[in-house]
Amino acid sequence: MHTSFQKILIANRGEIACRVIRTARAQGYRTVAVYSEADAGALHVQQADEALCIGPAPVRESYLNIDALLRAAAKSGADAIHPGYGFLSENAEFARAVQAAGLIFIGPDPQSIEQMGNKAAAKRLMIQAGVPCVPGYQGSDQSDRTLLAQAREIGVPIMVKAAAGGGGRGMRLVHDLAELPEALARARSEAANAFGSDELILERAVIEPRHVEVQVFGDRYGHIIHLGERDCSVQRRHQKVFEEAPSPAVDAALRERMGTAAVAAARAVGYVGAGTVEFLLDREGRFYFLEMNTRLQVEHPVTECITGLDLVAWQLAVARGEPLPLAQDEVRLTGHAIEVRLYAEDPASDFLPQSGEVALWQPPSGTGVRVDHGLAQGQAISPFYDPMIAKIIAHGATRDEARRRLVGALRSTCVLGLPTNLGFLADAAAHPEFAGGQATTAFIGRNFGPERLRAANADSRTLAVAAALWFDASAYRGAQSGFRSNGPARWPLILGVGDDRAATHVRMLGAGRFSVECPRGAMHEIALLGRDAEAHLLAIDGLHTKAAAVFAGGRLHLALAGHAHSFDDLTYAPPKRADDAGESNVLAPMNGRLLALLVSPGDQVVKGQRVAVLEAMKMEHQLLARRDGVVERVGAAVGEQLATRALVVKLAESID
Repeated sequence: MHTSFQKILIANRGEIACRVIRTARAQGYRTVAVYSEADAGALHVQQADEALCIGPAPVRESYLNIDALLRAAAKSGADAIHPGYGFLSENAEFARAVQAAGLIFIGPDPQSIEQMGNKAAAKRLMIQAGVPCVPGYQGSDQSDRTLLAQAREIGVPIMVKAAAGGGGRGMRLVHDLAELPEALARARSEAANAFGSDELILERAVIEPRHVEVQVFGDRYGHIIHLGERDCSVQRRHQKVFEEAPSPAVDAALRERMGTAAVAAARAVGYVGAGTVEFLLDREGRFYFLEMNTRLQVEHPVTECITGLDLVAWQLAVARGEPLPLAQDEVRLTGHAIEVRLYAEDPASDFLPQSGEVALWQPPSGTGVRVDHGLAQGQAISPFYDPMIAKIIAHGATRDEARRRLVGALRSTCVLGLPTNLGFLADAAAHPEFAGGQATTAFIGRNFGPERLRAANADSRTLAVAAALWFDASAYRGAQSGFRSNGPARWPLILGVGDDRAATHVRMLGAGRFSVECPRGAMHEIALLGRDAEAHLLAIDGLHTKAAAVFAGGRLHLALAGHAHSFDDLTYAPPKRADDAGESNVLAPMNGRLLALLVSPGDQVVKGQRVAVLEAMKMEHQLLARRDGVVERVGAAVGEQLATRALVVKLAESID
């Protein structure tokens, strides 16, 4: 059953492509990267031995184009394909096409993907296999009438889920059955757009559960084992943000029961390769099958840290036809590991995904710290792909040691040029509830509401540093003779921070020394003591510290005390008009494709009404009217690719 291959094409992009390249190269394989036109300068393209462009930026024309991927394999002479995760990694048609082309698919058999790829079919199969499942409906009748009737029997709260997908897409939590029709419509639309199927299932919602998954591995000789569990409870919008292994809520007895159930689930489909069986764990210690991911998981590094194993190397070994290198009783779990997902998103704007250029990227390092990423300096984060840009992992002898190392790593990481969730991740990792191992899926919503996230905006110390850096680097310097007859000259400097303006006044006290007056009377003395490239040594009110700063795109991007912000000099910009706040205009919040336009000129709308749907970074974003009014005009057409702040709908001015 031994099979040989020499060159591996990675049918993916970003950090997972770089991750696969790393192990493949270490094992002596040559690698081929594929890329869209938007990814021509990406790191995975640079790291591979060879690379081929497979189409334009949209995923349907590139990374989801099976024919283009097979042509790339033929042209490069690759004899094996690793799908990574996401995209086509759980697409049975792709796996079959790879095998039909005479290539090795480094993943499970197509029939296993097919059986577990549909949540409804998988759940029916798990019930037959005796794996505990959440009560719900997974039938073929998809009419609203049937789903509503089934929902009444199941009871609220109830979860609506896309049968064909994952990652939180096509998923809605319903607390009132009156909300179900709209939830079904929105879930169907998102599911059809993301997965090509609008089939739904219903499940009784398990309130504030833990999300615990078990890593399984199988070979072609019928051996299936598990490598322990991971806790992925800290989520937002049903998407994982923190993952750790082992779970702080699982003891040895529960681990054995969950591991046995996971192996039974994998055995029910004759599973081969790396897979993950996901469970919901309730407060009473009962667990329920959620889904099986028939691929390598984003969070596989935490399992690698506590087992000392290379899971990609195991995938390659199984693809070669080799037996698993360990039996179940030989698996050892050592220490604790925690991973966070670094996203290009703005926590203060409801975690809205962001696109833009990375002006500075400084990943952390140190004992017990690992970073998996696909970032290159100056790289553009595209609106066409998932907003996750890196993973930061910390490993320690105990959970608290791993957590402390993680907080330290996050505080020393720097990403400038566009908003990220970096500061939020550090604050969440330091939160007492997370530190105590008590976090459930409700953790972010309970502890990081909109007010707290907005409060992470630039404080007066950060404003003062930004003002000093702008003043030191700008044209003001030519006018800075320094003193007037009554003391140091006081110069106005208005800084733009997002949609806000902050009026500061700067006095130059000497070379590189400034006194900065910030809003609400806050005063700070800033000394610029030196710099090494983008690293600045500062003293803020006598306290020495470091900051990273870079001017790019006409803006100052500054990272201080673990938080990053971008500042514009608006001192001579015209005052902002009241109607510029966007009450009358519905604008695209980011680059994306207009998926639906729900109003026409002349329509009456009310505040909060959906007027359009934007697709960006693999998600649907509902665009809402910000006041009551009449639609004066629409500024875009369905299917059009829009730039950030492009006009979508304009309301007529109110006439009193």
